[in-house]
This record gives sequence, C-alpha cells and structure tokens, in this order.
Amino acid sequence: MLTSNTTALRPHQDPADIPHDDMANALRALAMDAVEQAKSGHPGMPMGMADVATALFARFVTLDPGRPDWPDRDRFILSAGHGSMLLYGINHLLGYADMGVDQLKRFRQLGAITAGHPEHGHTLGVETTTGPLGQGLATAVGMALAERMLNARFGDELVDHHTYVIAGDGCLMEGISHEAIDLAGHLKLGKLIVLWDDNGISIDGRTTLSTSTDQLARFRAAGWDVMRVDGHAHHALVDAIAEARSTERPTLIACRTTIGFGAPTKAGTEAVHGAPLGAAEIEGARARLGWNHPPFEVPEGVRTAWAGIAERGRHAREAWEKRLAASGQRAAFEAAMEGELPADFDEKLAAYKRELSESAPKVATRKASEMALGVINAATDLTVGGSADLTHSNLTYTKGLVPVAPGAYGGRYLHYGIREHAMAAVMNGLALHRGSIPYGGTFLVFSDYAKGAMRLSALMGQRVVYVLTHDSIGLGEDGPTHQPVEHLAMLRATPNLYVFRPADAVETLEAWQLALHAEGTPSVLALSRQNLPTFRTTHSEENLTGYGGYVVRKPRRRRDVTLIATGSEVELAFKAADLLAEREVDAAVVSLPCWELFERQSADYRRAVLGTAPRVGIEAAGRLGWDRWIGERGRFVGMEGFGASAPAGDLYQHFNITPEAVVDATCDLLTCA
Repeated sequence: MLTSNTTALRPHQDPADIPHDDMANALRALAMDAVEQAKSGHPGMPMGMADVATALFARFVTLDPGRPDWPDRDRFILSAGHGSMLLYGINHLLGYADMGVDQLKRFRQLGAITAGHPEHGHTLGVETTTGPLGQGLATAVGMALAERMLNARFGDELVDHHTYVIAGDGCLMEGISHEAIDLAGHLKLGKLIVLWDDNGISIDGRTTLSTSTDQLARFRAAGWDVMRVDGHAHHALVDAIAEARSTERPTLIACRTTIGFGAPTKAGTEAVHGAPLGAAEIEGARARLGWNHPPFEVPEGVRTAWAGIAERGRHAREAWEKRLAASGQRAAFEAAMEGELPADFDEKLAAYKRELSESAPKVATRKASEMALGVINAATDLTVGGSADLTHSNLTYTKGLVPVAPGAYGGRYLHYGIREHAMAAVMNGLALHRGSIPYGGTFLVFSDYAKGAMRLSALMGQRVVYVLTHDSIGLGEDGPTHQPVEHLAMLRATPNLYVFRPADAVETLEAWQLALHAEGTPSVLALSRQNLPTFRTTHSEENLTGYGGYVVRKPRRRRDVTLIATGSEVELAFKAADLLAEREVDAAVVSLPCWELFERQSADYRRAVLGTAPRVGIEAAGRLGWDRWIGERGRFVGMEGFGASAPAGDLYQHFNITPEAVVDATCDLLTCA
C-alpha cells in the first residue's frame, strides 16, 4: 500500500499487530477528521504518536473513565498539548461521558469541551492544562512526586501508580524541562515515564535548524534511564515501556516517529504540524492506512478493543476500593485527597491571632509568615513546603518538617534548588494530584521566572501558595535586579489569583488563613524583609483581610483625605496621618492587602472604605493599577523607575517614599495650613 517516496509504515508488521494497527489508525483518522472540520489544529503529532499512545494504553495505563477522579489511577499527561486531538480521540474511544463524537466534530469551537489545547476542569480525563511547552512535563514531575510522598504515608495498597508523559521536541527545548528533569532525576522518581515524540520537526522546519542537543545524554546526565525505540513498532514499544516500569529511576523513551504518519505527501514535514491536511491528502492517508471508513466513523471492533482498556481499569478501581474499605487508614486517606483542613484548624489560628494582637511583635512579614506557618504546619499535615534555594530568606521551613530526599519521600519539605519555574509547575502537579496543599518560596522579583506556571495555577484554579519575600526596595543592598517594581501589577493583572501584601503580623496570619481556604484560587503572599510594627492590637474574631481593604484609622472629626497603602507602606501612612493632624488635616488610613478580595465587596462597602475625600495611594512599587482606587484627582507616592543598591532606609528617602512625601502629596490636593 505504500510507495517508495515515504517511510515504510509498518516495517515490523505481523498478523498479531493488526488489532494494534486498527486501534492506532482510529486515533489518526479522528485527528485528521476533527482538524479538517475545524479548519484549524495540529494533526501531525496525533498521527505520528498514535502507535505510541496505543501501545501505552492498551498494555499499561490503568484508569476508569467512569470514575475519572479515582485517586490511584495512572496519570497521563499530554505535554505537547497542541496535539490535543490525540488525547480527545483516546478519551472518546475509552468512553468518557463528556467526549461523544459530537464534541470531536466541534473541535476548537466556542462552547465545546474540545479546546485547542487540553484544559483541566474543562474536560474529563485532562489531568493538567497543557499548551505552553514544557509545562506538562514539569507538572508531571509534581504528580510523580505526589505519588511517592503519598505512598510513603499510606503504602502500596492505597497508592501505587505511574505518571506517563508524551512530550515533543519543543517541550525538551524549553528551559523549564532542564529544571524539571534535573529535579526528577535527583529525587529518583522511578514511576515517571516520558515518551518523547522524536520526529525531528518543528514549526520552522527540521529541529537541526536550532538544536543539536543529544537529549539522551542530557537525560542520562540528570539521572534518568534512557532508551531509543522505533515509535511505529508495536512490540518494541511494549518492551521499552515494560522495561521502564521496572526501573528505580525516571525513564525517557525516545520514540523515533514520522510526524503526520500516513499522509502521502506531507508526512515527515513541517507542513503537517499545525494545519489541516486538506481533503485530497486525507483521502490519500486513508488509502495508505487502509482506513476505509467515513469521517468520524470507527468500526465496532475497534471501539470494543478500546472499551476493554476502560473495563480493565474499572476492575482495578473496584479492587482498590475494596482495599480502601478494609484499610485502617481510610479516613486519613480520604481527608487528604479531599484536602480537608482539620475541624479545629481555624480555632487554632484564631487563638494565635489573639496572641499576636496582644504581644504586637515588630517583625518583617516574612518572619510573621514563618511564625504563622509554625502554627499551620502543626495544625495540619496537608501543607507541603519548599523554597527555590532560599529557605532561610523566605523562612518557609518550620520545626518538625522533614525534607524529602532521593528514595525517602516521607517528609513535607522540598528543596527545589534554584529552579523557580519548575518549582511552580511541580507545585501545580502536587495540587492537581491531590493529597497536599503546596507552598513554595522565592523572592518576589523572581516571579518573573515562575510566571508561566503561576498563570496555569490560576487558569486551573489550584490551591497553590506562593511565598514571595523581599517585596520592594525595602530589601536594600542587593539592588535593582532584586527589587520588584512592576511585579505586583503583573500579578494583580492575572485573573483568579489572590495577591496579598500584608502590613503586619496579624494581616499575614489572616492572609495565610484565606489562602489555605481558597480551594479554587492560588495565592501570592508578598512579604517584607524589613521589620514592621503590629498595628492590629485589638483582637478581631473576624478576618478583616478577607475584605481586601478596610479602614485601619478613622478620622477624628471629618475625613479630609484618605491615605491608602499596602504592606510596609501602611506604617508610612500612619506616620503621615500624624503629621497631617499637626496641620489640622484629618486623614483616614486604609489598608488594602488584597485588591482582588476588595473588588468582590459590594459597591456600598467599597465607597464606605474609600470615602469621598481626595485620596493618596502609597506603595513602594509602580503606579499601574492604582488609579482605580485613588481616582482622577488622586496622588501616588511610590516608584517611578527601578531601584538602587543601598540600605533600605536610604532608598526610601532617595526615592521619596516617606511620610513627608505623603504630606506633600496631600497638600498638593488640599489647602494645608
């Protein structure tokens, strides 16, 4: 059936392979048809990796489409998310309830679950949102790590599954892949298997245009087992995956494939990567593959073969449920997987908040965070901490936590190394897998490095807590490379992300409480290096930070001006209010620790807090975003450019972020005596 001008489709074909061929060709045909109908999409990868996916699912992957959230299922991650029709085709044939043929026919259309790239929470059986290349691979490292950590706690009877990844050339080129594979190899995550679509093609053409990396040598150097296999040879694929499952190290299987496998003129070229094949090419591909069925039609025998995979998974799930029912750890396991904080959790935090109000410590909010974590980590074993090599600067480690180490996964603290981007993605994997609430620290300025994965935390609605310290020019001598100026605006512009910038120890504790209860929203805690006084000296049972903003100093008689500040600048606002009082100017002071929560309050509440008097905003960061709070007549005291290297106090003076500057800004608005 093949002509000499294309790579042989089945160099190792024998009669025993025919069911495999039919199962794989069903995936190819569905991908061709859906992309053609949409007039948009990426048929090349699904066609090229159909044999690999079929071998993987037919022999190894254990899941149950009837219970997509079964905790001990294998995780399958399509890191090369542009090939989404491969995953949608698999899920359709496996029988996921939401993936009828009507959804394949509406691929990439408004309102369909078959989005251009797989979206977690939008479609059953999509373990993580992928598309930004490398993110799926790095997130899978977090899932594989979660499996080992839960296994250390609950044993093989309840937790014993694999994490499989299909990754492309682009995933391995992205820098995040280096961070992720290094960490996975170091931790010896033997149940992680990456199947690399080694087709040698990128959008611009051959990958040799831009890279000559020996990927097998790179992975081997990072502590992985590596193999190379013909990606269209069924038995070789099965043997390679079986071998990978027996190793104690993560495994890369380089699958040499032909992109667009079966397309008569476009296979093996960039032309098949990201565009419909066209009717003539599809007709030729059907002939070459021996697939003589109309668009979107799959023979009953092929459907039955794929359904058998789901049936096998159902039996495995039912056996697991019996083991769970008989386990003395059932309650603890189910609570962990549900992410339920203990019943007395808030009570313990409330008692500690009372202590803070009474003792009024003067500490940096990064220290206040450490103090809060001491209570939190003792009150629940759900939290899993870590830092990108800044543990003793971020103050994310607390007494009693044991670090996770290679082969020793019983701890609750992760040394991520200098890998901010991978840290964020791994935390996404931990959260998606379920069983823990991950938090990880770095400097606020390095949210630049982590932003890709932080964005996916928000897009997927995952409870991940980013502890971002050294939040302003207040970090001092390290200079402008380490002093965040635009980062708060960037993070606040991200939908479904809480950005907390607490002003004292009490607000810091309240921010932590809110972050841990925000099951569908990730949180940032932007924390100071410099010490700040506690102004919340009267205990409140209510979490005032939960309002996003509130009046912390009421005017004595009338409100002449409203001073609005966050974090370390709330202290400046208090001092400025005292100076203004000497001039007979009555100022209200508003703390605005979380803009996102403030926006959720009623219009009446926001008006009551902000008042009708002129307003001055104060924050040691850029102005972008502040005008919504201070209005057209408002003034802003903050940064207008990058910082400098000097002691923190000198920098605040140099950049004119002082109580006196706030007074001057107020007097620019009012007639001061």
